[in-house]
Amino acid sequence: MLSLKQSGLFIIAIILALVAYWTGLSEAVFRWENQEEYSHGFLIPLVTLYILWEKKALIQASLGPPLWSSVFVIIAALIIFIMGEVSALFLLIQYSFVLLLIGLSLATVGRATKYTYVPILLLLFAIPLPFVIEVVLTAKLQLMSSWLGVEFIRLFQIPVYLEGNVIDLGVYQLQVVEACSGLRYLFPLMSLGFIAAYFYQASFWKRTIVFLATIPITILMNSFRIGAIGVMVDKWGISMAEGFLHDFEGWIIFMACAVLLFILVWALERVTNKDRSLAAVFGVVAVPNSLSRARFVATGISKPLMVIIPLLITGLLVTQLMDKRTELIPEHKEFVNFPVELEGWQGKHEKLDKEVVTKLKMTDYLLANYQSEKNQPAVNFYVAYYETQRKGVSPHSPRVCIPGGGWEINDLQRTSAGGHPVNRVIIKKGSQRQLVYYWFQGHGRIIANEYINKWYLLIDSIVKNRTDGALVRIVTNVGQNESIENADARIISFMATIEPELKHYILD
Repeated sequence: MLSLKQSGLFIIAIILALVAYWTGLSEAVFRWENQEEYSHGFLIPLVTLYILWEKKALIQASLGPPLWSSVFVIIAALIIFIMGEVSALFLLIQYSFVLLLIGLSLATVGRATKYTYVPILLLLFAIPLPFVIEVVLTAKLQLMSSWLGVEFIRLFQIPVYLEGNVIDLGVYQLQVVEACSGLRYLFPLMSLGFIAAYFYQASFWKRTIVFLATIPITILMNSFRIGAIGVMVDKWGISMAEGFLHDFEGWIIFMACAVLLFILVWALERVTNKDRSLAAVFGVVAVPNSLSRARFVATGISKPLMVIIPLLITGLLVTQLMDKRTELIPEHKEFVNFPVELEGWQGKHEKLDKEVVTKLKMTDYLLANYQSEKNQPAVNFYVAYYETQRKGVSPHSPRVCIPGGGWEINDLQRTSAGGHPVNRVIIKKGSQRQLVYYWFQGHGRIIANEYINKWYLLIDSIVKNRTDGALVRIVTNVGQNESIENADARIISFMATIEPELKHYILD
């Protein structure tokens, strides 16, 4: 058993950790409250505490002396924490907190951490994904769910046409929006699958199957839901896809997913071990006699904890200093001043809907159509500027947005144009073709790869205390009898014209 002094030190360490990590933890709670796909996050800490309580006999029986390796785990956690604070990347702060808890377990219960680390790792399922990954995942799930949903509708001999995420039933059109992508089922079901795999008294390969099965189960059942809504809309009208009925169908699908998960466990046992009952499969593990006879009794004070507490205080002080560190935001020339006449190109500024601007959280933007000759297709020029990209705010990659608009990516390659890297994309919608160039620009760099751009943002947030930057996108239609090479030449010519001017709006 733990001594009173050791328990007291552990409680002090937990309090210090909560105070130091408060910003990152409160952001997670905010997203639990405001994004349905993460609303299960409120339950995860409670489930972790329950599992630790349920395993308390095993933990007490396996109790060992505090391990000095805990200090190195805590140092690693605090380094990640400081990087997260400097860059305001909440994901780093939140993952660091989970690693910190494992370190505190090593410093408190020693070798018994083998019974605590899995419940602690369960907390990872309460951590919201970064927006950049969430957007990519949502878009892919939307497209997959839309396609499978349409295939289900066609089984009922209902004429239906799919364009991007829009399911056209003739009289009605259904938009498979982000909320219908399946993420709101995927994360809770993966959490449930992880818990089920943990309690499942079976070999590792069976547990792995149970956990990984949550992904296809979610996709298939969400697609079934979309298809069922389409069938009901065709039979009884658009009210079947709205309001309470729509949300109620979602709950039914999630419960059906959970039932399928446990049917999978039952099927695995029927195939591999017919004699086992479900009670035995999910039974509580008894404390082995060898452990119950050799109990460790903690006396005195945990020396690793005595080292860790000053480290946590240091981390807390660093947090306070980070809060006082104001990000450097360079002066920005507004895009409303961007010229509409540029060396033979005549342009016209356009406006985005207020809802789009609010959703994208841009500081400023430019949307304009330019034309060099009357008979030539226009070039659409779009720049999304962010004075800060901290706290989850970042440009939406065209690679993600294009399929959602009903366009199909026919070809995507990373190449060079205008003396710098670009993403060159050919997209199609029916007989229409468009050529898209896009890149990320800021701090004197032009980068095509989204993930490398994120890495540089992290470095610059630490070294330069800046995260400003922009997404630049150029699009032109490809005529019916026009070659792609001609469209390439048109965009490259336009790039050569606008890039010297663009440097005045996106500073180094």
